[in-house]
Amino acid sequence: MNNLQLPQKDMEKEIPQLESFIKSDIDARELKRAIAVRMALEGKLYQEISKMLGVSEFFVGYWKKILKTQGVEGIKLGYKGSPGYLTEQQTDVVVEWLKNKQYWTLEELVTYVEQEFGVSYKSKQSYYKLFEDANISWKKTQKINPKSEDELVKKKREEINEILSKNKAGIESGEIIVLFLDECHLLHGDLTGYVWGLSDRRIEIPITNERERQTYFGPLNYQSQQFHVLASSIWRWEING
Repeated sequence: MNNLQLPQKDMEKEIPQLESFIKSDIDARELKRAIAVRMALEGKLYQEISKMLGVSEFFVGYWKKILKTQGVEGIKLGYKGSPGYLTEQQTDVVVEWLKNKQYWTLEELVTYVEQEFGVSYKSKQSYYKLFEDANISWKKTQKINPKSEDELVKKKREEINEILSKNKAGIESGEIIVLFLDECHLLHGDLTGYVWGLSDRRIEIPITNERERQTYFGPLNYQSQQFHVLASSIWRWEING
């Protein structure tokens, strides 16, 4: 059973008011609040409402409580009944909103808090605290290759491990020399920067073609762990020669 259930006579009064408000020319955010509250008053479970409207269960309970204490006026944008700071419940709503997003900007958070709750902080630190509460921090992005196929990489790694295992004796005696060849690219510029992101996750930027770079090749001796680095022009000449 949902919390804050209204007596039958109050429901009969509130639902028509909500219906009238929903049919009027209102903002989409006001509409979502009103529909969520109406569905709750009609007895639908918070979990069901949450899935249908793409909101949290807390969102439903919060705006239902606002309707009960402040009436329809309370769920309108720009309502002036709230103080100049977020209450604990409002903070929970903001944190839940942040957690449900994939990308974050400070400007978007500032706009959301002001439009949803009429609160505008003078210090950016207050907004940083909201990011922190949602486990979101300021971090540098990491580039990844979207064309990379994890299954093929896993298969190749298994093949290499099998070859090394079969030739273990020859490698340890020095009869067989195993070289791992790879390359790296020193970029003219840095293609990644800093953004807001979840503290426990890498922020990855798909990059398939990097321009203005200097390429270096180098083999790693598996047994001696010695690494040799050569510029691409020299290394290619030795291979061709």
